[in-house]
This record gives sequence, C-alpha cells and structure tokens, in this order.
Amino acid sequence: MTLKWVLSVLFVLSSFCCRANVWSDAKMPSPAPLSVHQSDASSVEHSYAIGSYANGCLAGAAALPLAGEGYQVIRSSRNRFYGHPDLIAFIQGFSKQIHTFSYHNQQSSGYQDLLIADISMPRGGTFTSGHASHQIGLDVDIWFRRAAQMQTLARRESPEELDVVNQGAFKLNDNWQEAHAEMIRLAALDPKVARIFVNPVIKQELCRRSLQVSLSGSTKSKEYSWLNKVRPWWGHSFHMHVRLHCPLGDSLCRNQQAPRPGSGCEDIGWWKRQLSGVKQPTDKTKKPEAKHVRVKPEQCAQLLK
Repeated sequence: MTLKWVLSVLFVLSSFCCRANVWSDAKMPSPAPLSVHQSDASSVEHSYAIGSYANGCLAGAAALPLAGEGYQVIRSSRNRFYGHPDLIAFIQGFSKQIHTFSYHNQQSSGYQDLLIADISMPRGGTFTSGHASHQIGLDVDIWFRRAAQMQTLARRESPEELDVVNQGAFKLNDNWQEAHAEMIRLAALDPKVARIFVNPVIKQELCRRSLQVSLSGSTKSKEYSWLNKVRPWWGHSFHMHVRLHCPLGDSLCRNQQAPRPGSGCEDIGWWKRQLSGVKQPTDKTKKPEAKHVRVKPEQCAQLLK
C-alpha cells in the first residue's frame, strides 16, 4: 500500500463528509472591502445569490447606474441600488421596454422614467428598516409614480409617493392608470420573474379584467396566465415589488416555493376581510408557535462581517 494510494482514499472520504450548513457545498471566494460607490463584483470571480430572499447575502453584486434609459434611482443615499447582475440587466431591459411600449401606444406616461427604489445593499443581507426580503439581490421595488423629466439627486432623495389604493373602501382611487396595469403585465410576462407583489386591491382589479375577458368568450382569456405571478401582499399601494427566480446553476440560491396553480383570484375575499378589520375567531387553546431564529448561510459570515 503506497502513500499515494492512502492519500487518494483520504481525499475521496473527505469529499463525502456531511456539513451542517446546506449552503456550504460551494466554496466562496473572499471578496475585498468595497467603498460606498463600488460593488464587490471586481473582487469575486462570479456572482452568487446566497440563501433565500429573506435570509441571505450577495457576492459579486453589480451597482445599478443612478440614471439610465427609461429609469432614475431614488433615495440613493440609502446605498440600496446593488443587485445580482441578472436583476440589474432585468431593470435596464424592463425600463427600455416600458419606454418603448408607452411610446408606441401613445400613453400619457410615454416620455416618463420609471423610479427605481430599493434593490439590495452592496453585499445583500438584512436591511436596518423597510424590508425582510431584498437580501440576495433579486428583488426590486418599482414605483407607480414616474418622472416627467430628469430630476436632481436632491429631488430624488425625497420623492413623492403615488398611492393608487383607497384602502378603506377596498378599491382603486383616481391615481390608478392603465399604464400601471401594463407595467405589471409586462413584468410578469418575463420568464425570469418569479413573483410580483402588489396591494390586494390591485390584484382585485387585475382579476376583474381577467374575468371580463373570460366571460366574453374571447380567446384572450388564456393570455392572463401571467396573473398567477401577481401576488397580493400588505402595503404595496404605491409600488410593485418584482422578484426574479434564482439564477440558473446557482446552487447557493434557494427559490421560493412556486405559487399554487391558477390565477390566485380566489384569495381576494380573504384579503378583503383582513384589510376591513373584521377579525376571525381564534382557537384560544392553541399554543403560540415558537419564534424561528434564522441562521444565515455560513458564506454570509465572511461577506457581512
């Protein structure tokens, strides 16, 4: 038995060693420190979305330029304009698509820029305020208000929200436009998009449109399959939250469970009861569930320290 044979056996056995952390199978390069206006893309060989949308970090982030064709970044002082390169490419492509679509359809907002809000921090991770998600560079908030002209950085630090929902009446208000529905639809049609979170009232309006088309017997009813991606959630009355699928081949990234098949319109009644303040009876004998403590993937320790 030669020394070379023994070393070969030891190497094979070590490759089957069990690990406590499910994200530890891939070796991560150690990124160098980055400044406020740098991503760490230059210090990591590849980009990694590590963990899950609400519990993870980001290596090899790319910074979205603060202004580009069809968009402007707001509140850049928060330093939340970093994302996985796939998301940055999506934002830039979607902004151009919206600009072109609005122009050809002669909509009043055709010459206005999208306002891009929170994406992720330079290395992802937990925000100090505002979101539980946006941790792995695959989430972006896109506002319903659009900019009629290029705004100064100072103006973009304090943008005015455009709330399109009358929450008390559970209906849309006069701020809602056809252009908002098209923004949601065009984003949902992109195969890279996993979910779009909107206010339940907005989901209700999109469902109403789908039902009208279906009742008319139009073959266009099948064109509403994208509605499955549009999920109602708390808030989200002045922006839509777009989430991408994990990048192909990224074994460190954990996709969210896919939505149930169907349009999801059957859930609107539940949301209406929640937002109307009507409380449902609770089982007082049921013990409260223990709070789950989230532990980030071990690769995040070296990125977020």
